[in-house]
Amino acid sequence: MAQVVWGLLFLGLMAMAHGLQKGDDLLNVCMDGKHHKYKPGQEDNLHQQCSPWKKRACCTANTSIAAHEDASHLYKFNFNHCGMLTPACKRHFVQDLCLYECSPNLGPWIQPVNSSWRKERVLNIPLCKEDCNMWWEDCKTSYTCKENWHKGWNWSSGINECPVKAACHPFSFYFPTPTSLCENIWSRSYNASHSYGRGSGKCIQMWFDPAQGNPNEAVAKFYANSSAPDIFSWGCSFPFLTLLLPLLLRA
Repeated sequence: MAQVVWGLLFLGLMAMAHGLQKGDDLLNVCMDGKHHKYKPGQEDNLHQQCSPWKKRACCTANTSIAAHEDASHLYKFNFNHCGMLTPACKRHFVQDLCLYECSPNLGPWIQPVNSSWRKERVLNIPLCKEDCNMWWEDCKTSYTCKENWHKGWNWSSGINECPVKAACHPFSFYFPTPTSLCENIWSRSYNASHSYGRGSGKCIQMWFDPAQGNPNEAVAKFYANSSAPDIFSWGCSFPFLTLLLPLLLRA
């Protein structure tokens, strides 16, 4: 009996270790994208809005500079397709791009994708409600012609232009709520968080003060460790061990 219990205990501990390792694999990683580095590292010269990630970044200094330019070499994307965005609005798109290119804390939301220009994307990042609301407030008077900016553009000129018959309207026409903006504009890259705000430890901040540390590290760890349990995860192994321990003590 004792040998059986000890054997089960060993298997349980191995399963727990595997589950913890599985969670760690989602931390401090770079996605397999068009401009991402293979692994994160220090980048002392990150440009302006991308600088909060300089201690551990998935982007280079050149990528960070291009992230601030309209129709840059990164993706040839013209944010001003319906006239100039207001400066307050544009800075949110720059910050969004800095997060996408530079953050090493998006592992729990990285998914494989069949694309000619990248092998992975992010999906359903829980964006803090303040970040989503501010993005919408600062952009609602700027103009666009589409609610999904991932696809459907006219690229015949080499940069994105509005499709035929797609009329330019204020953002509030295509995005009547903050949730519609954050979730639709990049094909569900973000999931607008209604319950969690900055400092909750359960949503990703697009904006943060690097002097106070990167709050997204703890958020990534939380979701990596609470990902859907399987037979090898901590979530399944720990209850198994608590049931096994009394048997071990009586053996």
